Amino acid sequence: MDLALRPEDEAFALEAREWFRRHGETPPPFGSMDEEVAWGRRWQARLAADRWVGIDWPPEHGGRGATAVQVALFNLEYARSGAPQPVNRVGINLAGPTLLAHGSEEQRRRWLPRILDATEIWCQLYSEPGAGSDLASLATRADAVEGGWRITGQKVWTSYAQFARWGLALARTDPDGPRQRGISCFAIDMEGPGVDIRPLVQITGDAEFNEVFLDAAFVPSDRLIGDLDAGWAVAGTTLAHERGTNFPFKEQVLHEARLDALYRLAVENGRLDDPLVADGLAQAFVELRVLRLHNWRTLSRLGRGEVPGPESSWVKLTWTAMTQHLSQLALDVVGEAAPLWGRADGNAADGAWQRQWLWSKAASIAGGTSEVQRTIIGERLLGLPRR
Repeated sequence: MDLALRPEDEAFALEAREWFRRHGETPPPFGSMDEEVAWGRRWQARLAADRWVGIDWPPEHGGRGATAVQVALFNLEYARSGAPQPVNRVGINLAGPTLLAHGSEEQRRRWLPRILDATEIWCQLYSEPGAGSDLASLATRADAVEGGWRITGQKVWTSYAQFARWGLALARTDPDGPRQRGISCFAIDMEGPGVDIRPLVQITGDAEFNEVFLDAAFVPSDRLIGDLDAGWAVAGTTLAHERGTNFPFKEQVLHEARLDALYRLAVENGRLDDPLVADGLAQAFVELRVLRLHNWRTLSRLGRGEVPGPESSWVKLTWTAMTQHLSQLALDVVGEAAPLWGRADGNAADGAWQRQWLWSKAASIAGGTSEVQRTIIGERLLGLPRR
């Protein structure tokens, strides 16, 4: 493991740190998701104006051409600043790279600038009620008509669909072909006829996810992404970025800040005298250090030009256990106020830790279930036979 950074990488991290020091800001309390998204658009536009969005994109498309190491360092500095994440995350991290890899030059000129400054938010229309981890079994159909296609089907777990202008969608264009063939990728106008968006209220009370029903929604021929019947290759590009290396670096810093806050709360509440709380804080510290070591190893590999492989599943499992343990510990530290929601009496019982605990329950599902991660580890790292 090589922990030494090149001078140009150190300079890049310093530039990002200084920008956030000068321009970073804490968002105000929001009364609704509409207010949150509106504020997020303004914040992302400010980032984009100084080319701090899509930093690994080519300069001619608004990026900085940053290396994988620089992207990881930027995410560390971003999380350390405490600034809110860009609102158009699906557009930046998934749709944009997919368009760069498979889109036409006209499509890139049309959509990429509006992704960067959040003028147009994107969502991802891949998962279906019967096609989640097994994406090849998707049933949404695209029937060829004059000038394009009519798309019919149902998508689910679509983040921010209610605010999106465009959706990156997979649909079956050849129903008689093999499962992983005959699938195509389209850009769907989320405000067009035949698109019905129904929010799904989560356990936290928010509705970030949605069901999307497509009823013969028309898609013109110029909104086909990549080649016809080649959507599986396009999806591979999207999913490679979804399961990339940015997430663990950001989460490491965010959880280090949460652990510091939790320790201070335990001191204020006199909970350090409880051996279970003290042991829990020590265990959380160890788990975070393990995650940090995993990240340093990934950073070393990126610096050598290597692409992280199945060991990323190990990192995902490490993060899942860490965030769930820390979130449970937080309620133990909050104590008697833990069942309450919405208090703001200075005793950290304002609902923030409760919300984090509720959200952590999804950690073993989001980004690939723990069962899938263990299967990958067993088959690809340990060499165990396939079931």
